[in-house]
Amino acid sequence: MRDKLDVRAIRSGITASAILIIAIYFGSGQLKHFDPALIAYTSATIFATFGIVYRYSVWLQKPPTALYWRRGWELFLRPSRIAGNLVKLAKLFMQYFVFQVFIGKRSHVRWAAHFLMAWGCLIAAAVTFPLVFGWVHFEADPTNPALYQSFVLGLHAGTFPANSLVGWVTFHILDFCAVAVITGMAFAFKRRMYDKGAMSVQTFSMDFLPLILLFAVSVTGLMLTASAIWMRGHSYSFLALLHAFSVILTLLYLPFGKFFHIFQRPAGLGVQFYKQEGRETEQAHCRNCTEPFASLLHVNDLKEVIKDLGIDQSQNGGFHYQEICPTCRRKLIALNQLEAIGGNGYL
Repeated sequence: MRDKLDVRAIRSGITASAILIIAIYFGSGQLKHFDPALIAYTSATIFATFGIVYRYSVWLQKPPTALYWRRGWELFLRPSRIAGNLVKLAKLFMQYFVFQVFIGKRSHVRWAAHFLMAWGCLIAAAVTFPLVFGWVHFEADPTNPALYQSFVLGLHAGTFPANSLVGWVTFHILDFCAVAVITGMAFAFKRRMYDKGAMSVQTFSMDFLPLILLFAVSVTGLMLTASAIWMRGHSYSFLALLHAFSVILTLLYLPFGKFFHIFQRPAGLGVQFYKQEGRETEQAHCRNCTEPFASLLHVNDLKEVIKDLGIDQSQNGGFHYQEICPTCRRKLIALNQLEAIGGNGYL
C-alpha cells in the first residue's frame, strides 16, 4: 500500500486541507458565523480538497505533464514578453473559460450543454462555499427588520430590502443555477442518447454518473425552494437530507471522476504559449526526407520525456527516432513489416 501512495502528494494534500481549515476558522470570525448544521458539507469539502490536490500533485509529477508545466511557466514569465503574455492570457481566458468557443467548433448542442452546466456549477460554487464556510452571512438590520445586511469576512458589504429585486435574486440565485444545469443536462443527455459517435465511447462512470449527480443536486435544491414557497415547508427536513446526501456524494466524487478535468483545464493554457513558441522558433527537419514537421523545441523536449520514461529510441547512425517525421515513420513500419514476412518492394 505504501508503494502505491505518493508521499509528496500526501503532504501537498494535507497542507491544502490545513490551509482551508485555517481559512474557514478565521474567515468565519473564529467560527462565530459558521453554522454547525453545515459541518457535513464542510467535512466533505475538506476531503475533496485533499483528494484533488493529491491527484493534481501526482499528475504534475508525470514526465510529460511536468515538462509542459515547467516550460509553460518559463515561456510565460520571460521578462521580455510578460506584458504581451498577460494580454494573451486574458484573451485565452475569455475564449476557453468564459465563452468556451473550442467546444462550439465541435457542435452547437454540445457547446450549449457544456456552457450551461459549467457556468451553473461555477456560480453555484462561488455562492455556496463562502456561505457554508461562514465567509459570507446575512443579518437583519437592527434599525429596520425589512432590510438585510450582507457581510463578507466580517466586513459590511451592503444593505438591501428583503422584498426588492436585489433581495429576490440574491436568495434565488442557486435556483437559477439549478435551472441552467438541468437545461444543459437535457442537451447532454440528448447527445449521449442519439449521437452515434458519443454512444460508441461513453461509459456509465465517466459520462452518465456525473450527469446523474448534477441532476440530483439541482433537482433536490429546487425541491427545497418549492417546499418552502408553495408547500408550506412540507417534507422540508427530508428534502434537506436528500439534498445534503447528493451534494456530499458529488463532493466526494470530485477528485476521482470526470469532474477532475475542471482543475486540469487551466493548466492547458500553458500549452497554448508552448505552441506559439514552437511556431515562432526553429523547426525540426526530418532526418529521412529533410522536410520540417514540428518545432525543434517540441522534438528536444520529447526526447527528454522519452528518456525520463526509461525508453531508448536512439537509432543506429547517431540519430533519434523522434527526429523522423510521422510520414516517414509509417513508411519505416511498413518496410519493417514487409521485411518480416519475407517480402520486398519499395514504398
